[in-house]
Amino acid sequence: MVPEIERVSSSVRLLLVVAVALVDPDNRILISQRPEGKALAGLWEFPGGKLEPGERPEEALIRELDEELGIRTWESCLAPLTFASHAYDDFHLMMPLYVCRRWDGVPHSREGQDLKWVRAGALRDFPMPPADLPLIAPLIDLLGP
Repeated sequence: MVPEIERVSSSVRLLLVVAVALVDPDNRILISQRPEGKALAGLWEFPGGKLEPGERPEEALIRELDEELGIRTWESCLAPLTFASHAYDDFHLMMPLYVCRRWDGVPHSREGQDLKWVRAGALRDFPMPPADLPLIAPLIDLLGP
């Protein structure tokens, strides 16, 4: 006999955001620092952002990379790697992480954020939002330390 499972309704808002590890020819990953005035200011993160209504994750990344970094990429250049699921106090975040090795243009700050190219093994040296931390190990597995 299987015990009945009590279902608990949750009113916590689910937020879907998408992120990308841009990987340069030297196997370094681009991270950006959240500017002052934004939530979690000063922490480092992977480029990306919220999905617009009706937008697919790949479409959101292509849009966000243009808006944030002034670069252009294509869906065929975005490879899903892993995802993060993290409960913040007032919402639950789901964040797929893609890897991108091909784009047009040179990434530059268009929203006042600092940018830095780092090796996967050095990602832990940068303070990051809690949701980003589980994404580091799969990147080290893929790219090495």
